[in-house]
Amino acid sequence: MNGNKIRLSKSSISSLEKEAVLKVMEKEYLGMGEEVKLFEEKIKGYLQTDLDVVCVNTGTSALHLSLSALGLKDGDEVLVPSLTYVASFQAISAVGAIPIACEVNPKTLFIDMQDAKKRISKNTKAIMPIHYASSSKGMKEVYDLAKKFDLRVVEDAAQAFGSKRDGELIGSGGDIICFSFDGIKNITSGEGGAILSSDQEFIRKVQDSRLLGVEKDTEKRYLKERSWDFDVKEQGFRCHMSNIMAAIGIVQLDRLKKFKNKRQNIAQKYIEELKNVKQLEILDFDYDDVLPHIFVVKVQQRDELREYLIANNIECGIHYKPNHLLIKYNLGYNLPITEKIYEQILTLPCHYDLTEDEQDYVIENIRGFYA
Repeated sequence: MNGNKIRLSKSSISSLEKEAVLKVMEKEYLGMGEEVKLFEEKIKGYLQTDLDVVCVNTGTSALHLSLSALGLKDGDEVLVPSLTYVASFQAISAVGAIPIACEVNPKTLFIDMQDAKKRISKNTKAIMPIHYASSSKGMKEVYDLAKKFDLRVVEDAAQAFGSKRDGELIGSGGDIICFSFDGIKNITSGEGGAILSSDQEFIRKVQDSRLLGVEKDTEKRYLKERSWDFDVKEQGFRCHMSNIMAAIGIVQLDRLKKFKNKRQNIAQKYIEELKNVKQLEILDFDYDDVLPHIFVVKVQQRDELREYLIANNIECGIHYKPNHLLIKYNLGYNLPITEKIYEQILTLPCHYDLTEDEQDYVIENIRGFYA
């Protein structure tokens, strides 16, 4: 390999995305309009779902607006695995609710339902399972628990667009599903996110709240109009998606089949080539269904291996520092399984533009470290 750094993750932008953005700019209507509506329709069509789709400016906004539309307030509690990006916890605390950090299953790094169940209280209103590394193995148990205790389910599917569960695309069904389309997700709109649900009152609320709470402004924006005489009854936020972002997303959605094949092939190659490294453990995922946003392994001597790879021009990551270890979200209890896993997890390069030679070099260096 040459001296170029192998990137952990990156956007894959072609001339098609650039042309789409230029067309929007030539129309000189850059805000929320017909491209956003079209992107929502294309997402709905891709997922073959009856759920409504609402596009917003980030995946974090999708979570925040969803919790706000559910009416969560100060003192309400949301069950959430500690091993997730801080955005999940910030979305919960942004509405005044308390994120209740839970353990994860050590094989899948999905929320541990036995631990979650024992943390339910009279204040528990929702559960937010994280589709860690694009997998959601365990969602049936989440919905079973939610039904038993009358909880709303807000799926943080930020990493999982294009993945399947039980043979169906994630987002094709469920209570509330939130996607992210930031720069390095499975598809990107530069920044962006989406909220899906069949709950019509909930959808109305998130449509209004993404536009500062202005009632029924969505339809006017689609028509390049805006409301001049309007009412506002609930708290809103400026979280709508722009036409520029939607134009990028539409093209990316058309390219998703290629993205999926490449990312799944990368994952399968890592599994095959690293299966005999006894100091490394592969997570229990089915990569026929999972479209991997990130590829995470558990390893011995994690920090030493990470330093070795970085010294050899290989970027690698740690997804994530558990939130219960952060000052803001420390509720005074330990999560020993999550804390142990945090010391083991390492994220390897995985993106559409990763070459075979680059992946071979990553594998060669991992083997060489443990040899």
